[in-house]
Amino acid sequence: VKVETDDGIYGLGEAGLSGRELAVIGALRHFREFLIGRDPMQRGRIWQELYRSQYFEGGRVLLAAQSAIDIALHDAFCKYLDIPVVDFYGRKHRYLPTSVTIGICDVNKTLQEAREYKDLGFKILKVKTGHNVDLDIERCIMLREEFGNYFIIRVDANQGYDQDKTIKFYKATQNLDIELIEQPIPVGEEREMGLLPYEIRKIMACDESLKNSASAFKLATDPHTCGIFNIKLMKCGGLSGAFEIARIAQLADIDLFWGCFDESLVSISAALHAAFACHNTRYLDLDGSLDLAEDIVTGGFEIHDGMMSIVAGPGFGFREIL
Repeated sequence: VKVETDDGIYGLGEAGLSGRELAVIGALRHFREFLIGRDPMQRGRIWQELYRSQYFEGGRVLLAAQSAIDIALHDAFCKYLDIPVVDFYGRKHRYLPTSVTIGICDVNKTLQEAREYKDLGFKILKVKTGHNVDLDIERCIMLREEFGNYFIIRVDANQGYDQDKTIKFYKATQNLDIELIEQPIPVGEEREMGLLPYEIRKIMACDESLKNSASAFKLATDPHTCGIFNIKLMKCGGLSGAFEIARIAQLADIDLFWGCFDESLVSISAALHAAFACHNTRYLDLDGSLDLAEDIVTGGFEIHDGMMSIVAGPGFGFREIL
């Protein structure tokens, strides 16, 4: 999405929601008429009005479209100010490592992909699990056996476990130094997640259950359902929604884990600016653009040996490929 002002400044945004492209385009066309003639300096008010829109109200389609507009408005606003978005909010971090993802596969494929990521300099793996808890345990054990402590290992169970399987996985891998476990139990069963032992909940990240500030408040209410919030811009309507969640997390002493879907440099850069503007950011999983055959911009961020940093420049620091 491109938002252009009457003095020629423009901002770029992105709606990443695979499989729902036509619905997202419909939402953006609806929002287009709403945006024309508005003052982009009032981006906070615009975001609130979009959030209350009746068009696809409450759905992921609306939030992805809203995220695209929010990102574009931030980009244009800070280009006007001639500063990076992260510096407008206050930069708290300059470098953080990102994980890279190994999908659900057998042991041999897991080890093969880990070797490839090691050759590329990455040091944090996020292993997708949730189909077979015994195989999941074996894959993690074999990663430690082959690579020792070279990799930090994170696990994303994708809502594939119940209470018993979550506890089984945790106990079987307790000596493997698993850094975190992402959303093992399905949406709608947050009460069951909240009944897990504290030592599991403190390294557990809520993802699909974390939709907006209202759900963040519920998850953060004592006793905490989890110790980590996974924020994705496409789930919460952009940076504005993400910062609402981040403030609740900071008050509740909950760490932030910034994730993504398959997205371009546009929204990955936006997520990194938001992450670096929050004190309680601890984890990044912003690898969504690495497998794209081509992108629509250059710049935005750099990755060296798995460490992410922001490229200097106004707005989000990316440049459109013409």
